[in-house]
Amino acid sequence: MLYQIIVFAPLLGALIVGLFGRKLGEKPSMTITTGLLFLSAILSWVAFVSVTQNHHNTTVELFRWMDVGGFKANWALKIDSLTAVMLVVVNTVSALVHLYSWGYMSDDPGKPRFFAYLSFFTFAMLMLVTANNFIQMFFGWEGVGLASYLLIGFWYKKPSANAAAIKAFVVNRVGDVGLALGVMTIFFVFGSVNFDTVFSAIHDKQDLVLPFLGMEFNAIELIAALLFLGAMGKSAQFVLHVWLPDAMEGPTPVSALIHAATMVTAGVFLVCRAHPIFQEAPVTSGFITVMGAFTAFFAATVGLVQNDIKRVIAYSTCSQLGYMFFAAGLGAYNAAMFHLFTHAFFKALLFLGAGSVIHALHHEQDMRKMGGIWKMVPVTWIVMIIGTLAITGVGIPGTGNFGFAGFASKDLIIESAYDAAQSGMASGAFAFWAGIIAALMTSFYSWRLIFMTFHGKHRGEKKVLDHAHESPLTMLIPLGVLATGALLAGFVFYKSFAYGVNDFWGHALPMGGEHAQLAADNLYAAAETTASDADHSGGHHVYPKWVLWAPFIVSVSGFIIAWFTYMYKDGVVKRINGKGGPLYNFLLNKWYIDELYDVTIVRFTRWLGDIFWKVGDIGIIDRFGPNGVAAAAMAGAKRLSKLQSGYLYHYAFVMLIGVAAIIGLVMRTVGG
Repeated sequence: MLYQIIVFAPLLGALIVGLFGRKLGEKPSMTITTGLLFLSAILSWVAFVSVTQNHHNTTVELFRWMDVGGFKANWALKIDSLTAVMLVVVNTVSALVHLYSWGYMSDDPGKPRFFAYLSFFTFAMLMLVTANNFIQMFFGWEGVGLASYLLIGFWYKKPSANAAAIKAFVVNRVGDVGLALGVMTIFFVFGSVNFDTVFSAIHDKQDLVLPFLGMEFNAIELIAALLFLGAMGKSAQFVLHVWLPDAMEGPTPVSALIHAATMVTAGVFLVCRAHPIFQEAPVTSGFITVMGAFTAFFAATVGLVQNDIKRVIAYSTCSQLGYMFFAAGLGAYNAAMFHLFTHAFFKALLFLGAGSVIHALHHEQDMRKMGGIWKMVPVTWIVMIIGTLAITGVGIPGTGNFGFAGFASKDLIIESAYDAAQSGMASGAFAFWAGIIAALMTSFYSWRLIFMTFHGKHRGEKKVLDHAHESPLTMLIPLGVLATGALLAGFVFYKSFAYGVNDFWGHALPMGGEHAQLAADNLYAAAETTASDADHSGGHHVYPKWVLWAPFIVSVSGFIIAWFTYMYKDGVVKRINGKGGPLYNFLLNKWYIDELYDVTIVRFTRWLGDIFWKVGDIGIIDRFGPNGVAAAAMAGAKRLSKLQSGYLYHYAFVMLIGVAAIIGLVMRTVGG
């Protein structure tokens, strides 16, 4: 019953509050949903310890679901180390977000609806990560998409929130078409959608070729490419990233739960779960590496100049997801999952910290109107500093894990890319340098956020500063828990995630294949080294010292550049009052990707819609339908209705004429 409670407790809360929230009232609704989420979170940690320490891998059959001809997909929960990690991430962050929302949403009249949506999202995400087949995963995948739409557009009276919700929904559907086609292709090739059945038969289908879009492709490569298309949409990779920054229109707790720690990582989870497919698809894996590295670089460049505090963190999320993807593309799935795990703590911390700032400044989100508030919100300031140190990867190089959470996991990814580059993989070299450059920009925009938000002179209205205040305990307690995770997650779990191929991951993430082998050799050699191996410090296989120190150096450099730019001699005021050049405007306008979509896809779609509307609907359907045959019938009916006068003698006269006509017809027939 342990896993059933973990998965279905949030659904129970969503149903109770969703159906009876108005009758129950605000406090009971919040108590029910939050209590059930904390129950799931606590049990998730129990399951995490049990699974990872005792290798308790199992499948919990729930009930029969689909069984048509040769197609069979039962509802079941696949429990292994990969699932256990995701259960901890999803339920821990969700429980803390539920508690945080008690304070953040205190003045909102729609709290029961909000908490029901949050719990429903959590259930859908749990369905996704516990699935033992692709159909069940697709159910959870679409469920979180629906919940995301509802939560982004929660303040539905705001046109911008409605537009952002629709944009997120539409863009994600583009990726979901790829995922759906991928699942269909899997069933066509393997005759099953069950993970174990499909993964065990991949070797037998390596040479199979399938026609697609008038061309022929290797079946495994095609499946991998279609699955990754779905992952690109959900995890906001370049080209399909445009929905994520606009999704900041939703309440800040939504940003922390969905768009930082859980839903956006679903694509990374998909690639790691289906790693047997991607290991046998070298072309697609190379593309994933390049796309992830480019997204890490691209999103970081845009984050450099954004002024909305939530949008800076949103582009940071895109960038960090890029790191996870290029690690997975290189075959370092454990490194990708490690960064997913640590990222959940420090990114949720940064989003909720930003929410605390917004709460203190009466819903102000523009950093140009902030500054000088650190004394008013000291706890928020401290936890935001911790989150910044974590995302910028501050730690002591060569120790492996002695540093903040992001130091351990991001360095592991960068070193994996270096290993791949040393093996002759061009994509590995590109990923390594893109990761280093993105780390420099990450440090700069993260400290820029701190300096513009908390330090210097206040640039907003004086009355806002006078009323600035620290957040209530319901918001500060989750911040404290997440700050602890941002401090210790890398240090505590480094050895398990990095080297526990057999002891920790079991069969969930077996290493192997040409993409992962060298990285595995180097990453896990530490288990055999001794403390006297100076160049193997932290357990790494002989890395040049510049590789170990490069991430730290660029992190410190980003801090120094940000300080001189925004703190030295009133730098913030100079930056705000100054005019940006072409490069600044290019980055401020997000590489004009949205404008490019508008010129090509949006305008073409609108033009096509106008044709169908004006020519097809009005010109043909309405003209010959409601305005044609239907209009003529209506006009005829009106004329005929005039015969219904209501006078008895009129009806008698008509009947007499009818009788006379019948008699005349009969006589003519008989006489003939």
